[in-house]
Amino acid sequence: MREPQPASATAASPSSASLGPDWVRGDDGLRHRRAARVIVLDDAGRVLLVRGHDADDPDRSWWFTIGGGIDAGESEEQAALREVGEEAGLVLGAGDLEGPVMTRAGIFRFLAETCRQDEVFFVARLDGAHEPTDHGWTDVERDVLDEMRWLTVAELRAEAREVFPRVLPDVVEQLADGWDGVVRHLGTEDDDA
Repeated sequence: MREPQPASATAASPSSASLGPDWVRGDDGLRHRRAARVIVLDDAGRVLLVRGHDADDPDRSWWFTIGGGIDAGESEEQAALREVGEEAGLVLGAGDLEGPVMTRAGIFRFLAETCRQDEVFFVARLDGAHEPTDHGWTDVERDVLDEMRWLTVAELRAEAREVFPRVLPDVVEQLADGWDGVVRHLGTEDDDA
């Protein structure tokens, strides 16, 4: 596993980055977008996660699944496949995804804005380890993403930093032996609560 790389030399100062054009103001006044996320599991039962921080609050960092916004005209599945390629250098096909296995609406503070992201989660299972790469990260991602790492359920449960969604250790544990076909709807989670 490669050593964690610093997000950028400017990560410790307030960011000049802004939310992208896919974030639109919703009826509730919050910035909103739809996102596809992927719970990437290896054959050792580990999950590939990204650790990031808010450039406007660099002392707070958290772990989360690979994924991001769904582009106009893109299906949830297409977005999930694109995101694992961009964020982790992992090339998958549609047959490599299971699900969706879970949904949630996350409310969180990021880049000085309160945001709501409606997320759909898929699972991808890998035989053997994959060495993630950050070559596809955008400038904004380089400003706020700190590292990628494979974590076991025990490591997730022991992690002092926040993990999103909060139920991820339980979900990874449940998915270890296969998906039961049930889509878990988590409802709305306020990540700042």
